[in-house]
Amino acid sequence: MLKDNLVMLRKLNGYSQEQIAEKIDISRQAYAKWESGATVPDIDKAARLAQVYGVTVDGLLKTETTDGVGIIPPAPQGKNIWGSVTIGERGQIVIPKAARDKFCLKGGDRLIIVSDETGIALVPAEYFENRMRELMEMITEKL
Repeated sequence: MLKDNLVMLRKLNGYSQEQIAEKIDISRQAYAKWESGATVPDIDKAARLAQVYGVTVDGLLKTETTDGVGIIPPAPQGKNIWGSVTIGERGQIVIPKAARDKFCLKGGDRLIIVSDETGIALVPAEYFENRMRELMEMITEKL
C-alpha cells in the first residue's frame, strides 16, 4: 500500500517528513497525511516522489511481501523483485511467471548461472555467449 511504502522509503533513505515535503514542494502536513493514508498524492506528486526515491510510480503504489520478511520496499527503478522460490531436492527452481513473461523465457531455453559473494543471477545463454565473443574479439584486436 502506498502509505506503507512512503514510510519505509523515507526511513530507508534517512529523510524526515519535512525534508521529503521540501523536495517535492508541499507542506510537511500534506506529506504526513499521505503516510497516514488520510489522503493520496496526485499523479504529478507521485511521480516526483518516485523520482526522489529512485523507484517507479507503479512500485511506489504496490506493496510487495515475501515469505519470512513481510513487506519489502519497492525495487529501485530498472530492478525487479520477483518473489521467492523454493529449491527442489534436485536443485530445480521455478521462475515466477511474471519474470518468465518479462524476459520471454520458455521451456528449453538455456540460462547461464553467474554469481558474486551475495547471490546468483540467471542470464540468457545467447546474450552471455555473444558478450563473451565480443570481449574476446576486443582482446584479440589489442594483441
